[in-house]
Amino acid sequence: MTYLLLSLAVLLPVAALSSVVLVRAGRRTVLAALAALGVLLVLTAVFDSLLVGSGIVAYDTSRILGARIGVAPVEDFAYPIAAALALPALWHLLRPRKA
Repeated sequence: MTYLLLSLAVLLPVAALSSVVLVRAGRRTVLAALAALGVLLVLTAVFDSLLVGSGIVAYDTSRILGARIGVAPVEDFAYPIAAALALPALWHLLRPRKA
């Protein structure tokens, strides 16, 4: 199994369900999620590049696409995307309802 398939197995269901919840939550929630996503992507690019570049983390090159952002494989970005979508959606779903 490649890292891409594993990433997509997590990202696709999370993105589908979270998108429905976020759209129903309203524009403000969507904008906040997108802002968080931007920050997470930048942080992931910086710190994953440091981790991979320093040799702390290594990837089997036969299991990645080969496309990279910095020195981090693009598959690494699936999890911050999933987190940036899922957490605001869960926050919206689990917030106390007004009586």
